[in-house]
Amino acid sequence: MLSRVADSIYWINRYVERAENVARFVDVNLNLLLDSPGLQQWEPLVVTTGDQALFKQRYGEATAENVLRFLTFDKDYPNSILSCLQAARENARSVREIISSEMWEQVNAFYLMVKEAAEAGSLSDLHIFFPEVKLSSHLFAGVMDATMAHNEGWHFGLLGRLLERADKTARILDVKYYILLPSVSDVGSPLDDLQWIALLKSASAYEMYRKCQYRITPDGVTEFLILNREFPRSIQFCVLQAEKSLRQITGTPSGTWRMPSDRTIGRLRAELDYVTIDEIVNQGLHEFLDGLQIRLNQVGEAIYKDFFSLQSA
Repeated sequence: MLSRVADSIYWINRYVERAENVARFVDVNLNLLLDSPGLQQWEPLVVTTGDQALFKQRYGEATAENVLRFLTFDKDYPNSILSCLQAARENARSVREIISSEMWEQVNAFYLMVKEAAEAGSLSDLHIFFPEVKLSSHLFAGVMDATMAHNEGWHFGLLGRLLERADKTARILDVKYYILLPSVSDVGSPLDDLQWIALLKSASAYEMYRKCQYRITPDGVTEFLILNREFPRSIQFCVLQAEKSLRQITGTPSGTWRMPSDRTIGRLRAELDYVTIDEIVNQGLHEFLDGLQIRLNQVGEAIYKDFFSLQSA
């Protein structure tokens, strides 16, 4: 497969998944505000994107309106929902002869829906808009799985989706860490429980978590979202499945590492196989998540060097 085509399919899925996860990301705070109206914390959302300097330069104060506009409709911010969908659509346009027509139609309809909402300019209907973003992302993933041959191209798309999802699950957990910073005294309180429940719901994990465990505990939620091997949005599940797709692309048998991307994702998968929740807590949740995001970025960089940088060679 041409590196240009593989790159586009990989990034279509990363951008669609990113848009969905930004919606989930903001939904954490919106859900918290419904249960605790006095808890107005918007700056943590900007801090955990890693784009705080850009936000400060463009908007200044981290008010609800400024943060929502920045993350949702800012066409000049490359990680806003609008920008992600625009980039996904342009990538899809460039490989229309490779992807299925149903995939193109879905990503195009998704983009037009977000563009229309951005042009309306209203932030009052976001409680409706964000579920629509999540549903449209699910539709795209389902359409791709049902209408595209499960060949190299499909595996590149799945690889992009899973790596993006793992990164954003880590960032959603990090939002909880930052929200707790000003109010450590609330740990273990009813407010704390509401926050963990809101976090689980934002990752569509609440029902599956309750089927596994009865009590909502910080360690239980953290372990579920990081180390569960069966829940599709847990970090370990995403890394395991991404490694399988990478092996399908490279043709590398299990236990044999040849390319740098194989080795990089293999080391990360092995670390997640053996780390325990107690070790994560002792290290510090934020420190562990920060290191994990760096490792996921290294996987992405290795994949780029192994496959996509060839287009400029």
